[in-house]
Amino acid sequence: MISRAERLGGYLLLFVFAAYALIPVLGATTLAVRERSSTASGFDLSGGIHLENFKTAWEVGHFGAAVGNSVIVAGAVVTSGLVLSTLAAFAFGTMQFRGRSFMFALLLMGMLVPIEVTIIPLYYGLRAVALTDTHLGLILPQVAAGLSFGVFWMRAFFLGTPQELLEAARVDGASTWRILRSVLLPLAVPALLTLSVLAFIGTWNEFLIPLVIGSSSDIHTVPLALSFYRREYQTDYTLTAAAAVMIALPVVVVYVALQRHFIQGIVSGALKE
Repeated sequence: MISRAERLGGYLLLFVFAAYALIPVLGATTLAVRERSSTASGFDLSGGIHLENFKTAWEVGHFGAAVGNSVIVAGAVVTSGLVLSTLAAFAFGTMQFRGRSFMFALLLMGMLVPIEVTIIPLYYGLRAVALTDTHLGLILPQVAAGLSFGVFWMRAFFLGTPQELLEAARVDGASTWRILRSVLLPLAVPALLTLSVLAFIGTWNEFLIPLVIGSSSDIHTVPLALSFYRREYQTDYTLTAAAAVMIALPVVVVYVALQRHFIQGIVSGALKE
């Protein structure tokens, strides 16, 4: 039984961590809507709120093309990652075949290798097949990089599915694909949405792969565009903050929209073997 003092202590601790995370966000948002010539510090908005800063930063930084590129790359990575992870995890979690444990352990080794170790051979490999400076060259490495975690995540869900449910479906004459499509996938929605949010955030914020693979400004994603924008307008802190807020907004919107499913996927035992 949790006492009142313990409950209040927990709330206090959560408030401290929330303040620690939100104060920099509020500071950047305040700076973004401040008057550009203002030298006020802190959260002072005595000069008024200037929402036109966002429009100016968007037009000056040419973020339209970068946002379009990020939407294409993130959408392809999330969709491909979900499909491949689900199919592989279904096999590892519900089927018995020779070498299953070894193959799964080999797959998990991908989580141990940082992308920085492979980025140089990755660049030369993509250049050899003419995939540098292309959307496909940005998509394929990120799908591969997230596949290990995706399979691990979804396999844990499939392992936690009652075997009686699968056996009942087989007795009713359901095929393997029917079991996956009609029985397991509806139950896996929280796990799938959680994986989608994690994959989207990671892809949207990815900086190194677009920097190395995409030298052309035509396929720059938003983190890369923001980096070049900050380098050129580093003394205009107001517009830089406005650009950063706009770039971070899609991640916040996606998380807020799916937070209930995200939390459900976390706490429902998706990582339990």
